[in-house]
Amino acid sequence: MKTTLSKYSLILAATAILGLDSCKRDKDPEPGPVVPVYGAVNGKINYVFGADMVPWQLNKLYVHPKTGDSLTFTNFRFFISNFKLKKADGTWWTQPESYYLIDAKTAAESSFSIPNVPEGEYTAVEYTMGIDSLHNVSGAQTGALTLSSGMFWDWNSGYIMLKAEGDSPNSPTGKFALHLGGFSGTNNIVTVRTAEFGKTVKVTNGTTPTMTFTVNPAKLWHSSPGLATVSVIHMPGAEAVTMAKDFYNNVTLSSVQ
Repeated sequence: MKTTLSKYSLILAATAILGLDSCKRDKDPEPGPVVPVYGAVNGKINYVFGADMVPWQLNKLYVHPKTGDSLTFTNFRFFISNFKLKKADGTWWTQPESYYLIDAKTAAESSFSIPNVPEGEYTAVEYTMGIDSLHNVSGAQTGALTLSSGMFWDWNSGYIMLKAEGDSPNSPTGKFALHLGGFSGTNNIVTVRTAEFGKTVKVTNGTTPTMTFTVNPAKLWHSSPGLATVSVIHMPGAEAVTMAKDFYNNVTLSSVQ
């Protein structure tokens, strides 16, 4: 009798162990860590001129519709920086150290890419025309902010945030050179802009939206006198503020695709 019970007990124990082992094998594996997914958002500049917004480019003659000045731009460069993207839930993602030098010389230099954007849906963008005050006084820097770019005043701490140069028979010298900068007090030209997408834009590692910004160099003279009066600006001041603000405030986000 005892032997029978012992054998029976062993069988029950073995069955229980096998059952437990089977449960362990059937149990779902523990989930691994969530791997973040990133994408990118591209940007490009569309250049137009005047109220009719005719296509604009360097080394081509234009007549300003307001001042009547004849203008041939040979150089047009400006900084755009500090990008933020608004998520569908209302929070903002900020791109760290985002500084881009836009140059009208080529299409490639008039384009940029914002990398490492977290996967998600976005509805708006915030950006800065110019360079924030901190980076104006941070000394030697790299990337778009390198001092060798020709966009930094050696004699005066601070960046030339917009440079427009060219030829004009209306200028006393036959040329114009507008170097606009200033980041403090009444001479501050730095301008923060926000634009709604008008739709929800998805960013994934396989989906890269492109933002197109339209800029109009004619807006530099929106409320400033013609080149017979002001054809050279090489330092911060009231005229630089007026010209820069008129240009910056007319930069528009024309499409997101």
